[in-house]
Amino acid sequence: MKKLQQPTPEKIRAARERAGLTQTQAGALLHVNLRSWQKWEGGERAMHLAFWELFLLKTGVKP
Repeated sequence: MKKLQQPTPEKIRAARERAGLTQTQAGALLHVNLRSWQKWEGGERAMHLAFWELFLLKTGVKP
């Protein structure tokens, strides 16, 4: 199993867009609010690897 790397804001946005989700929809998928998602994509806060892995698993997007 490949070890996941801390996602950059660019990778987070690209993965969300590949999944065809809005920021609101992506946040709801992980049970976080829109502002949290915006902070991850904006680089204001690092996304925890657990959230990143859950997002990838739920959407089927490859990093």
